[in-house]
Amino acid sequence: MDYSLVIAAAQAAGPCQPGEEAAWGRRVQTLTVDLHMIAKQAAQDVDRLESAKTFVAFLEKAEVEETSRRGLLTLRPPSGDVENIRTEQEDTDRGRQLIERARSLVGRWVLIYRYNEEKAGNRQHNVRMLAHLVDLGDGAISVNMAKKVVLDDAAGVVARAQAAWESAGLPDTGTVGVEQLQKVRAHLTG
Repeated sequence: MDYSLVIAAAQAAGPCQPGEEAAWGRRVQTLTVDLHMIAKQAAQDVDRLESAKTFVAFLEKAEVEETSRRGLLTLRPPSGDVENIRTEQEDTDRGRQLIERARSLVGRWVLIYRYNEEKAGNRQHNVRMLAHLVDLGDGAISVNMAKKVVLDDAAGVVARAQAAWESAGLPDTGTVGVEQLQKVRAHLTG
């Protein structure tokens, strides 16, 4: 047995007061089991991260699917194509934490750690799942990616997307700020 968890639990429980030995012992035992469970979950999370694929993307949207109660993130990797990735269910601690973190990072570049999970009831299909995400900052988006986002918002109508782009006075080359892009998108979807 690894007694380091017992030692950590005893330290967390604090000093044992005279006459409280039995209660203190139960408290240490409970904390030891809690620490063991935390360590097991942490080991699983680390294993998942170590086997995860990573990619950089712009986090466009973070919402909760009504049917599955999973977080659904809409991402734009540098190619400009839309990619979706899901979290665990909102009613789990981990799912709630990932959803809240993603919501706080909307409009920013993120490093995505993803893994595939078999779809329930269908072993031939996998769901792309979020293991972790790291904030890479806000900054700017390449013009080509931004134009693809605007075209998608314009339902593929090139003339409408071009008109919105030009009316916003956005450049034809280089980069576009996230706030500039959001104004054009709001105009198109408003």
